[in-house]
Amino acid sequence: SPFPNLARPTVDECWAARDALAKLHSSFFQQFETQQAAGGDAIGPGKTVLDSLVGTILSQNTTDTNSHRAFAILKHRFPTWEQVRTAKPAKVEDAIRCGGLAEVKVSRIQVILNTLKEERGECSMEYLRDMSDDDVKAELSRFKGVGPKTVSCVLMFCLKRPDFPVDTHVWKIAKDLGWIPKGAGREDAYEHLNRRVPDDCKFDLHVLLVEHGKVY
Repeated sequence: SPFPNLARPTVDECWAARDALAKLHSSFFQQFETQQAAGGDAIGPGKTVLDSLVGTILSQNTTDTNSHRAFAILKHRFPTWEQVRTAKPAKVEDAIRCGGLAEVKVSRIQVILNTLKEERGECSMEYLRDMSDDDVKAELSRFKGVGPKTVSCVLMFCLKRPDFPVDTHVWKIAKDLGWIPKGAGREDAYEHLNRRVPDDCKFDLHVLLVEHGKVY
């Protein structure tokens, strides 16, 4: 851990926070569990790894509502990733404009798609399912715009690995709880919390902390 002298959160603290937040946000959590059981959303289980990655890129610097809408419009206009790869950037940008930063996001998505086509002959990332967590992180992190949070979301939501994404909400609440130092950066917070939060608590606790951060 970047903070070897900080023995928090404890296992008990993690589960207590999970249970308290599940009770506080009971209607949200019940709806979320039902959604996950039914196959999840654009970045949830049941979708391809590439769907998950692109969906997470689209979620950067915008709301869930806008990013989900952008992903839905993108898939409607371009049913395959090969079509997204070969389309004129302006047309793809128009499809995802409601999610913000369209030009930047399309550029990064098309670079990923072109790299996959060149290296593997197809626009697919299903090969990541057979890789170790560390290899998945290395493979995804080589792409511009795919930072630790995006990689962690793909690992947790899509590949169902015990990872703990640290977004702005998780980062701020962890500071308030004393789980990380006040001056901790996001990447150090990610390294520390992934070592401290029990694997079987990570998924629920992440989702609930994000929801709590949005509401409060």
